[in-house]
Amino acid sequence: SVRHAATFGAPRAPEQAASGSMQATPRPTVLRRQQARQLGVDFLDSDAEIESAAGMSISDIFVTEGEAAFREREASVVAQCLAEHSGVLSLGGGAVLREETRRALEGHRVVWLKVSLSDAASRVGMNTARPLLLGNVRGTLGKMLEQRNPVYESVATDIVDTSGRSQRQVIDAVVQLVREPVREEGR
Repeated sequence: SVRHAATFGAPRAPEQAASGSMQATPRPTVLRRQQARQLGVDFLDSDAEIESAAGMSISDIFVTEGEAAFREREASVVAQCLAEHSGVLSLGGGAVLREETRRALEGHRVVWLKVSLSDAASRVGMNTARPLLLGNVRGTLGKMLEQRNPVYESVATDIVDTSGRSQRQVIDAVVQLVREPVREEGR
């Protein structure tokens, strides 16, 4: 039974599902929702929960309150979701940068949807809804991947490389992983 399958990854694409990823994994909310459905568990998206509680979009939170305030909201929502939710929890790419969130994820299944810079850049394009990617998108993504990948790897119990894979292939890989016991070494 899947108590939690938290997922995160690279900068997010507009929709992400059942895992964590950066802003450019393949259609994240859709993927994670489909993964949860296949596993027969509930699905929550931490960004949607933040937006609902705040009454505004993530972009608007960044503009009106700043990134630090957003990260505070995010840490609180993720901790609450982990405590109250059973199933798949989709995390934004920056969620695991906070130590308190990394600690909260200990003991949970965490799947990182890994993406290459090339795929990330082509998936995100010139999406203006991503406040951290304004300007030189490819350069910013490259720096984010360089900074975040070691953190992602340290938190992940499992890694699924999404580069060059279809949504269906990513969903199948995550579902297969989550149905197996967590591997302690040799990820």
